[in-house]
Amino acid sequence: MSTTTEAPRMPAEVVTHAPAQDVTLPGGAGVLALVTLDNGHDHTRPSTFGPASVAALQATLDALRARAESGEIQAVAVTGKPFVFAVGADLSGVPYVTDRSQALEIARAGHAAFATLADLPVPTFAFVNGAAMGGGVELALSADFRTVSGGVGAFALPEAFLGLVPGWGGCWLLPRLVGPEAALKVIIENPLSQNRMLKAREVVELGIGDVLLEPADFLEDSLRWAAAVLGGAVTPERRPVSDDAEAWDAACDRARTVVLARTGGRSPGPLRAVELVRAARTAGRTEAFAAEDEALGDLIMGDELRAGLYAFDLVQKRAKRPAGAPDKALARPVTKVGVVGAGLMASQLALLFARRLGVPVVMTDLDEERVAKGVGYVHQEVDTLLAKRRVSPDKASFLKRLVTGSTSKEGFADADLVIEAVFEEMSVKQQVFAEVEAVVSPEAVLLTNTSSLSITEMASRLAHPERVVGFHFFNPVAVMPLLEIIPGEHTDEASLATAFATGRALGKTCIRVTDSASFVVNRLLGRFMGEYSRIVDAGTPVEVADRAVAGMAPMPPFVLVGLVGPPIALHNSETLVRAFGDRFYLSPTLARIVAAGRRGYYLNDERGRPVPDPEVEALRARPAEPVELSAEEVRVRVLDAIADEVGRMLAEGVAEAPMDIDLAMITGAGFSFWNGGIIPLLDREGASERVLGRRLLPHGVASVAR
Repeated sequence: MSTTTEAPRMPAEVVTHAPAQDVTLPGGAGVLALVTLDNGHDHTRPSTFGPASVAALQATLDALRARAESGEIQAVAVTGKPFVFAVGADLSGVPYVTDRSQALEIARAGHAAFATLADLPVPTFAFVNGAAMGGGVELALSADFRTVSGGVGAFALPEAFLGLVPGWGGCWLLPRLVGPEAALKVIIENPLSQNRMLKAREVVELGIGDVLLEPADFLEDSLRWAAAVLGGAVTPERRPVSDDAEAWDAACDRARTVVLARTGGRSPGPLRAVELVRAARTAGRTEAFAAEDEALGDLIMGDELRAGLYAFDLVQKRAKRPAGAPDKALARPVTKVGVVGAGLMASQLALLFARRLGVPVVMTDLDEERVAKGVGYVHQEVDTLLAKRRVSPDKASFLKRLVTGSTSKEGFADADLVIEAVFEEMSVKQQVFAEVEAVVSPEAVLLTNTSSLSITEMASRLAHPERVVGFHFFNPVAVMPLLEIIPGEHTDEASLATAFATGRALGKTCIRVTDSASFVVNRLLGRFMGEYSRIVDAGTPVEVADRAVAGMAPMPPFVLVGLVGPPIALHNSETLVRAFGDRFYLSPTLARIVAAGRRGYYLNDERGRPVPDPEVEALRARPAEPVELSAEEVRVRVLDAIADEVGRMLAEGVAEAPMDIDLAMITGAGFSFWNGGIIPLLDREGASERVLGRRLLPHGVASVAR
């Protein structure tokens, strides 16, 4: 009987080729074989490693091994196509893997190819010229030496972000190079902190790269540096890595604590990664790589990774083709923008429009002091960008000239688009739009940054309600990707198309949302936070409730309240209770916090960690007959409440599809990739079937096909 594993039927792979060319090194250092990873596309399609790509690399390295053994070459280096080194395994084929043995074969093939580079009988180099992630980083770690271009802006092992482990050597090679603490920062802390990437200088400061070189002459300088290493003129310094068991375990224990706090222990990938790093202190390479193979075999066949890949696909593909967006040919050009308001949100918007659209932006407010403060904020932020070398002096001057201020709305007369960011009160916004409509042209589009109010009602008193569109940004504006775009009942296609085109030009993930209270993100967060607060106010300790919901949102609910601001959280709750009744909850504790002017439930200690505010503790609701739930009971109640609200939102058509709810929660609220946002989690933990009597996504969409 044959025991051969049948290869999974995968989509056509974009193969990364690995051609080698001989380079004569300066100073008589000999011949270096330079391998260039290239998939034939420009930088918008980075090089990845699917089965055929790994085989191509293996074949090249096998040939170079023979040449090295015969003395034809004295060194080997690997680099990438312009702007990209390599970004790891091609994960597009993972949904087609239906058997654990297939997953093991994928893991072993990568290990074998990368080990071939490590075992070449000549010195090996990685010239990291651009983006390097996952398997790309692990390939670089397999070389003896690494040069890093100063232009590298993304260097990471992001696997834990997706629910995976660095599985082609990263969990063994990195801690043995830089020590467990630095390695776990890259393997655990950064991925679980919204997938933070390292910049070039950090790569070298951590000891991963040996030397930082300027981008302009990076390849030439890397070859010169390699020649100096081969000739003995340069000896790269390596920090000694302690093998002290107590210190190594302490670093791993700290990382495990981070994982539990961020995921509640419900994503197995990061926990497996921590234990692989722990074992790296004493394990040999063969043993360590076999353990990584086993971890990959398990995780590839797990629902968390499939949910992570579903989330990745939403962000990379669905976000670029917004469901329900009108024909972009209908969009009108935008050559000038007006911003009503000069507070923090309005100022952030003014800067964003100026930077991304490059058009004049006029800010207005009630008095000169507020206008000057808003324009001053924009100028200060531009100065900060200049100091960080993110804009040139000429660009900084240009941006400052673009943003001006006035106490009159007359400056909006020739604006193609005006956005309001004033107090979240319907009557105030209606008055603002009436004043704007009296000034602007009939074709000008009016945008509202409301977070919860009805677009239709806001436009109802205008002569041209068809020009009003909801344009809900998330704070901080420059960082959060999501933009909810909400047509009112009378919004026309040209205005909506202009809004979508503008959102895309601003670099945002645009999602079409039906005009309903609090739209998608704030409505779902309102149900989540409301149910959590109801449970805590009834008597369950905060620490128990936090443990129950760990991993659902990027931070504990009461920490999130402090981030968005108690008044905003209270206003959202009030809006939702008015709209939908008592399935939403208005916390008396939150109302007291706002009345007392407190900033949230917590203060920060000397290390920046949240600790309970004693004044807020005194304001807490104290039930006469407290009801204390277990962590599991809390989790079930919260998940069931979210499932109920998701079901209602889909029935009402608030979002175009379940995928858009997940995309919104990921990009607007920072919900985890390894959960797939929220809906795959509801399916995985049974909440969908308990509440709605059905799964929300078919098996195989964000889970292993069954």
